[in-house]
Amino acid sequence: MNGKTIDYYCRKFSPLSKVTNPTGLNVSRSAGVAPNKPVLLLAVIELIHRGDIQHNQIYLLPELIAAFLKLWSDLEINRKADIGLPFFHLKYDGFWHFKAKPGYEFVESSQNKVKVRSLSAIRQTVDYAYLDAELWKLLQHPETRNQLLLTLIDAWFSDKTAQIECSLQFNAFGDLQNQLFSTGGRVYQPDEIAGVGEQESIVRDAAFRRTIISIYEHRCAFCGLQVFNNLENVVDGAHIKPFGKFYDDRINNGLSLCKNHHWAFDRFWFTLNDDCTIVVSDTLREDSPHARPIKDFNGDRILLPVREQYRPRPDALQWHRQSFFERQV
Repeated sequence: MNGKTIDYYCRKFSPLSKVTNPTGLNVSRSAGVAPNKPVLLLAVIELIHRGDIQHNQIYLLPELIAAFLKLWSDLEINRKADIGLPFFHLKYDGFWHFKAKPGYEFVESSQNKVKVRSLSAIRQTVDYAYLDAELWKLLQHPETRNQLLLTLIDAWFSDKTAQIECSLQFNAFGDLQNQLFSTGGRVYQPDEIAGVGEQESIVRDAAFRRTIISIYEHRCAFCGLQVFNNLENVVDGAHIKPFGKFYDDRINNGLSLCKNHHWAFDRFWFTLNDDCTIVVSDTLREDSPHARPIKDFNGDRILLPVREQYRPRPDALQWHRQSFFERQV
């Protein structure tokens, strides 16, 4: 028996105290208690409960970021939300570990002094985090999962139980996708985007792209390819008019394209007529011995959503087509 029981992890989830709980959760107190770690753990437990995390592999997915931001907002914490801080620093608490991406194995060690704390740096170096096998097993059972959840709430947010219960019942990322479906998306103002951080941008972008993919039934509109698993998809949700220029997240500014044809579309190797037939560049040089060449799709009509309101908007296609022909001269 190694002692890693439910009681052990209840102590690990409680505040660190040199006298009464020397193995507790260590949080920054330089400017008052910063509950980043408890909020992240609450979000992880909720995603396990919902089935969004089914294996002992905790990726920085949009669902996790959205749940973290929702909890942070509902708890009215007087600090800027930054999921990168707890995601990185939890590795020093003994039950949270990293699986590094190739070439970045140094981040796996708790003795590593290099601080990889920004969201972009973590996404570049860390494949996923994982928990002690004993803790993961406890979180698979409703009774012990609830006990650990209540430990976090009682230890860190005892005066905000109602807010947490309400927040945990709300699927923030799913709600954002539902809004996209119901409203058809929106065009943002430049000042709205300028004030948005990396975390919010990741969530917004993922909601748009996954909505587009689902409307096209996970297929490439160009070639019909469909390959995906629970975590990844060979098909992307692409903007017709680039978001970085037009801030247009309306569904009818989207196309579902496999990674090859997404890359080619963004570089104007092909475009679309108003009837959604394909126009391929005359300047393209291609050798494709094991797949149908792009030029062979010239004149074909792309796959389209059943509902007309989600189909590519004429002005978006006209912008892309004009940009295409400007590059052919």
